Amino acid sequence: MGASEPITLSRACEVIEIPSGIRATLPAGAVVRIMQSLGSGYTVATDRGYMYRIDAKDTDALGLSNASTAQAPVVQEGIFSEQMVWDQLKTVYDPEIPVNIVDLGLVYSSVVAPLEQGGKRIRIKMSMTAPGCGMGNVLKADVESKLSRLPGVKEVHVEVVFDPPWHPGLMSDAAKLQLGFDLDYGTTTQAAPPIYRERK
Repeated sequence: MGASEPITLSRACEVIEIPSGIRATLPAGAVVRIMQSLGSGYTVATDRGYMYRIDAKDTDALGLSNASTAQAPVVQEGIFSEQMVWDQLKTVYDPEIPVNIVDLGLVYSSVVAPLEQGGKRIRIKMSMTAPGCGMGNVLKADVESKLSRLPGVKEVHVEVVFDPPWHPGLMSDAAKLQLGFDLDYGTTTQAAPPIYRERK
């Protein structure tokens, strides 16, 4: 999507800085433009060129209706399931690619374990489309933030790994179609399209 018209934040809201992944707060009155709206968040740019991710829970600060957050899965308090983990992971999008990280094949494993003191620990192993991808910290922070809100979850550990290296064959058929790949594409011997080769 193209950039929106300027929007003045009606209140302060928490953000994730792109590409560092550092959590920050944008003050009320800050002027931003929405650059992308995918999953349950928004990528915005300030008039100084800084980019941030704003979570859907702060939709009101952008002056948008709650209908915009309908695609975010509802988290029910007190009822935890591993499916909830995957549902939340599917709301995490690379700010540069319009496909969620699960369908991109970036999530290598998800392990849920009980903690001695009660509650649960989630360990995620995930990769990036390229070792030098600048979005790693942003995606890691987004995953940690969303999974930590699940009922009973006390710890979330996200590890970004590059062994085995990601390749387009790990994408779901839906992701391949959305990005214009042939469904037979994806063996490790085939060269990746420019979108993946050029992301440093």
